[in-house]
Amino acid sequence: MDAFSYITIILLSILIVFTFVIQPIRIVRDLINHFYRDTLNRHLIFYRLKPRYKKILGTYSIYYRKLTPKNKRVFERRLAKFLAMKEFIPRGGLEKITDEMKVLIGSKAIQITFGHPSVYFEHFWRILVYQDSYYSQISRQYHKGEVNAGGFIILSWKSFIEGMADHDSGINLGLHELAHALHIENAITNNEYNFLNEKKLSAFHEMAYAEMERIKKGDGVFFRDYAATNIHEFFAVMVENFFERPSEFKSYNPALYALSTHLLQQDPLLPDPIGQYFR
Repeated sequence: MDAFSYITIILLSILIVFTFVIQPIRIVRDLINHFYRDTLNRHLIFYRLKPRYKKILGTYSIYYRKLTPKNKRVFERRLAKFLAMKEFIPRGGLEKITDEMKVLIGSKAIQITFGHPSVYFEHFWRILVYQDSYYSQISRQYHKGEVNAGGFIILSWKSFIEGMADHDSGINLGLHELAHALHIENAITNNEYNFLNEKKLSAFHEMAYAEMERIKKGDGVFFRDYAATNIHEFFAVMVENFFERPSEFKSYNPALYALSTHLLQQDPLLPDPIGQYFR
């Protein structure tokens, strides 16, 4: 068999797997998420958030406090499941991972994915926490946070807390880095693959590139300049503003805001952010 025939067979095999295996699985998963959201959430019955964790959550998470009693219980159980799935590792002089670190970092992960009940950042199973900014041997620069495609989410605890303290600035390290993880998770072939609506994501990217051009020309008036770095940074900055400045975001660009609600399957401006519209 010559090389061309061998490559052709490989490509055909990939096409067959995608058409008859991956694509049907994705369709079934989306149908389950859409029609059986409550069923998925009931399966969380085996997960319970520790009382001290619940106290931390209620004290510091504005998003959680605004939820209905029913959704608070779902949030708690989803958070308990997320924490059970992840390994938190102290780095850079940080002596240990505290309960507050676990709960607050995990709460941002559940906040972003609350409209996607089957998404738990499966690919990212290790979360590294530094006390402050850290030096990266790869970029040879100091960072406050990053997401590594190898399966690591890396955060500066100092910067994370600063973002939570100033909750309406549109700058939040936790939301920013977890938005990167969400964007990457969507593209990785695993149980959580392609959960963001393809058509909505494509339309979002088109509008995002137009907004990035305005920023580069000096005509941007809402998103900070860093959003124009690339499409990944724009998505992360969008998520920050979506949760921290939703009213201003919607007033500035209603169409982009609407696309964002469809992508994340929630609307922070609603009394119930994942209300009946998304069920």
